[in-house]
Amino acid sequence: MEKITSFTINHLKLPPGVYVSRKDQAGDSIITTFDIRMTRPNYQPVMNTAEIHTIEHLGATFLRNHKEYGAKVIYFGPMGCRTGFYLLLAGDYTSKDIVPLITEMYEFIRDFEGDVPGAAARDCGNYLDMNLGMAKYLAEHFLSEVLYHIDEAHLMYPED
Repeated sequence: MEKITSFTINHLKLPPGVYVSRKDQAGDSIITTFDIRMTRPNYQPVMNTAEIHTIEHLGATFLRNHKEYGAKVIYFGPMGCRTGFYLLLAGDYTSKDIVPLITEMYEFIRDFEGDVPGAAARDCGNYLDMNLGMAKYLAEHFLSEVLYHIDEAHLMYPED
């Protein structure tokens, strides 16, 4: 069996950043999958489920309500390895194209106050597993360490 694309990236050389993971043809459309890598795999600690869950709820809410990209959002959710998130958009995009959107999303998360959308038993299968304070901290860290000064090394997968 062939390795799937994401398993062919050398995770020992992968810094936090925003990467195009793959592009797929779906009928007449292109679906671009982004790898939003918040921590350096196998070097930095992974994120805990509570903050990932909170970022997922806030990020998905922000993205699906975005006036320009909302209708193009196919999926936003966590990676199983807990080092980042996947964002799938309808359209043919580069990493650089979406840095403003991702920056805006993490600023929204960093600045969010109040009840996390969907954090109720009726709306979510694990609503108690939330940590808004830590989600805000991680959003600020990703903004200041990566997004606010992103360069090509954090927009293109490293060569093996």
